[in-house]
Amino acid sequence: MPSPSDNQSSASGRRDKPRPVRVIAVSSGKGGVGKTNVSVNLCAAMARAGKHVMLMDADLGLANVDLLLGLQPKRNLSHVLEGQCSLDEVVVEGPNGMLIVPAASGIADMADLGRAQHVGIIHAFSELTHPLDVLVVDTAAGLHDSVTSFCRAAHEVLVVVCDEPASITDAYALIKVLCRDHGVMRFRILANMVRNEQEDEGRSLFRKLVAVCDRFLDDVTLDYVGSIPYDDYLRKAVQRRQSVVEAYPSSPAARSFAALPSRIEQWPMPRGARGGIEFFVERLINSDQSDLEPAP
Repeated sequence: MPSPSDNQSSASGRRDKPRPVRVIAVSSGKGGVGKTNVSVNLCAAMARAGKHVMLMDADLGLANVDLLLGLQPKRNLSHVLEGQCSLDEVVVEGPNGMLIVPAASGIADMADLGRAQHVGIIHAFSELTHPLDVLVVDTAAGLHDSVTSFCRAAHEVLVVVCDEPASITDAYALIKVLCRDHGVMRFRILANMVRNEQEDEGRSLFRKLVAVCDRFLDDVTLDYVGSIPYDDYLRKAVQRRQSVVEAYPSSPAARSFAALPSRIEQWPMPRGARGGIEFFVERLINSDQSDLEPAP
């Protein structure tokens, strides 16, 4: 029979076990749809809602999260990999305590890293001292290998679309590649820059994407997250190098972003999701294999 001290140790172990960090990859299939603005303002909204959130700028060739927030980081992920500093020293703080990992602009692709660098980046993330609830990964536009790697490693893929034929076409291309080649079967869809706040246009965009996917892809699930209206206040916020959530909290766009955290909170965590951000990095590094191992 276990002693009371054994029970206490067991309970303490359960309490100390890290909670799973929800990882959301934000992608679009093409540029010009406001993907990075969505990433920045989604994180700002979650931070205002009391979540411990980190935004990783994963556009390794064209870093711009720091520009949108008026930040001037002196170091990025490449300095961590070179052993010049810790990840904690790279992370910069944004509005309401949201954390940002600046893009490693000198690294063309995670797949180009050697084994020693892989071990180093896992170690760096495992040593991160900041408590986290959510990690948002702002991927590059297009179908580059780094985009599919980040999307495969994340728990959720949030696809941003707008009312342009190319946006729907390229979003479908992204979904097709991730589904057929990498086994990603669920996608969350966010309509951006819609022209009315009643979500008619957003729902219409979603139905168009569903119709194409239903016709050509099997077993793919698309979930409608909501829409963000076209808003001049968002443009003004960009000029001020702030999130619209912070600069103009009563604006239509900010109100729409503020509604997203509670919806995301309802998303179930995938089976087998483990605690700690380092597991995301492990999945990212392993994503160049033919298939990720299925969750138990």
